[in-house]
Formats: sequence, C-alpha cells, structure tokens
Amino acid sequence: MRALERQDASLAGRVIAGQDEISALWRSVEAACIEMIWKQQPVANELREIAGMLQIATDLERVGEYAIDISRSAIKLVDMSKRPASLEVGAMAGVALAMLGDAMRSYDERSIELADTVIQRDDEVDNFHRSGIKTLGAEMETDSAVVNAGIVLLFVLANIERVGDRAQNIAWKTKDIYAVEPPEAGTAADAGGRH
Repeated sequence: MRALERQDASLAGRVIAGQDEISALWRSVEAACIEMIWKQQPVANELREIAGMLQIATDLERVGEYAIDISRSAIKLVDMSKRPASLEVGAMAGVALAMLGDAMRSYDERSIELADTVIQRDDEVDNFHRSGIKTLGAEMETDSAVVNAGIVLLFVLANIERVGDRAQNIAWKTKDIYAVEPPEAGTAADAGGRH
C-alpha cells in the first residue's frame, strides 16, 4: 500500500521479490503440521488445532499473494499520468490491515472476543469496497483520462477486500480452535449441573 500511495516502483518490486519467502514459509508450516499428525497421532482437539493452524497459514499465504498483486498494480500506476482523485483506497486498506493484525493477535492470545470483533468489522471493508466501486465508476464516466488507472484500482480494491475476508477467516478459525465445547449429554458434568 505504501508503494501504491507513494508511486514507488522500487518498493513494489521488493514486495514482489518476497513471494518465494512467503511460499517457503507456507510449505514449512504445512510440513510441520503433517509431521505432527504423522508422528504424534493427535487426539480430536489437537487435530482441530493443527488443521486450524494449516488453514490460517494458507490464509496468510493468500494475503501475501494479494500484496504481490497490489504491488504489480502499483507498478502499472506509476506510468499512468492521471489517476482517480476521489477514491479512499488507504482508508479501506487501513481497516483490512487492522483486521488482519487483530485476527493474528486473537489467535496468539487465544481471544475469542477479539476474533468476534474482527468478524464484525468485515462489513466495514465490504462497504468501503462497494462505495469505492461506485466512486471509481462515477469518476471514470465523467473523465475518460482516468479510465486506465481506474481499472487497475478496481483490482486493488478487490485485493484489499479479500484481505479483509482472509482476516475474517482467521478469526473464525481461531474461534473453532479455541472454542470451549459444551459437555456431551449424559456426562457427569451434565448430570451434576442440572436440577
């Protein structure tokens, strides 16, 4: 996003160059999860946590892909002399990135409450996305000189919206991993808790 806002092709190139590192990290997490399943033969709760970690790693790897796509868009925009002026891409990105940070914090801290706040904020990103499309459409209709840049920015909006979706996925997965399961019917805890 900094590369996009500053029209910094060099910074965008550095983001793109990180693609192999992200892929390698994802493969490392995947291998570790498979090894844990194979060597430790985890029970149900442990298996749910391992599967959740793998899904979270996949979501993060996809976020890395969106960052690369946004960086490619930033490079395209550097050479475009006129860009839409009224679009607030930075505000939308700020919400999506805050969601992603909070989603990871909810996982690290095992906080279902924080995960819930991330899930609720997804509507905010979706609203930014819808209004951004409208704003871009209106500006492109009135000024044909911004059409090429506007089309590129539509892809940027879509990628930012997907970051919000991935943050929400991580929050939901955190809730799945750390949710306290109610006792099964007929257990001692169930029998002792009712009158």
